[in-house]
Amino acid sequence: MQKIITPGGETLVVLPVEEYERLLDAADVAAADKVRAEIESGRDAMVPADIVKRIIDGENPVRVWRTHRGFSARDLAAATGLSGAYISEIENGKKEGSISAMKRIAEALNVDLDDLV
Repeated sequence: MQKIITPGGETLVVLPVEEYERLLDAADVAAADKVRAEIESGRDAMVPADIVKRIIDGENPVRVWRTHRGFSARDLAAATGLSGAYISEIENGKKEGSISAMKRIAEALNVDLDDLV
């Protein structure tokens, strides 16, 4: 390792490529370990690829998450205290859903509100 001081006073370090790559690998492993810990603790979750694809393809996120979680429309209505007709209108794009309704849906589906909009 070699240290170089620039004319501006900044200290730079020159090191062998192998050591640099080892440091990059260690940083990648540490980042992956952090993500894994977040998922295992329940603070974060990976979204299955089929969910992402369905939403990207234009399917309503409420319907996608509802079916993924195994809820019928009636189950979701009961869990949220909303009418089945209102949930149907949201899923079919006839209504956007109020913020409070969307929060209740997100809570029932155990997703972030951002996942539904």
